[in-house]
Amino acid sequence: MGASKLPVLLLLDNVRSMLNVGAVFRNADAFAASGLVLCGITACPPAREIRKTALGAEESVHWQYFADALEAAENIKSQGYSLWAVEQATNSIPLDEVKVGTEDKICLIFGNEVEGVQQSLLNICHGCIEIPQSGAKHSLNVSVSSGVVLWHYYAQLRSSLHG
Repeated sequence: MGASKLPVLLLLDNVRSMLNVGAVFRNADAFAASGLVLCGITACPPAREIRKTALGAEESVHWQYFADALEAAENIKSQGYSLWAVEQATNSIPLDEVKVGTEDKICLIFGNEVEGVQQSLLNICHGCIEIPQSGAKHSLNVSVSSGVVLWHYYAQLRSSLHG
């Protein structure tokens, strides 16, 4: 697939598990995301636990770190990205109803494994995307969620990568 990337960034806000961070790097690499923005307590490479699940993707995926997720999100927004939290919330849009255009620059925000996306970030988002689920828990691991949502974007935009 070469150097072509989707116009999709992922922001990880206070993700506490380095194994989750590594798995998100791997998902970002697999589905050609433009990069990751790691915020707050989210660990950064190089770290042994990240390498365990990233399997080298931490070297092929562009990433940057911000101590403050709100500052990072405002910076991303100023670059023309729309901000979408992946979160179960009032008026969230089911993922299968999200349509993506090749000109859309999108930042997907994933929150802490227990607390979710912090309210200050939700307040500046264009909206929330929810993964429809039928199980009793109605909850997915952050690394699994990132893979599901990235696949949805990749499936709609992958033909543009070969353009």
